[in-house]
Amino acid sequence: MWTFSLHKRVIKFFEKHPELAQRFYDTIKEILEDPYGKVSADVKPLIGENHKFRLRISKYRFLYEVREREILVYFYDANSRGSIYK
Repeated sequence: MWTFSLHKRVIKFFEKHPELAQRFYDTIKEILEDPYGKVSADVKPLIGENHKFRLRISKYRFLYEVREREILVYFYDANSRGSIYK
């Protein structure tokens, strides 16, 4: 079973947007079953990046990396659509 970890930027994002936390954790259950997004809600790979994906929840994006050796899904950034890719 995959585990997950959150970068401090993601934790701060949830402090500002606590209403998204429950939706995020509900979606995490799907992602931990298939971190490559083949079955999950709205997950797409980042172009030009190996093992990096984005999860969309409403107008917000969560960027994560799949670390196979550690069996870890690492969420390293979260922000609105207009700001996340800059």
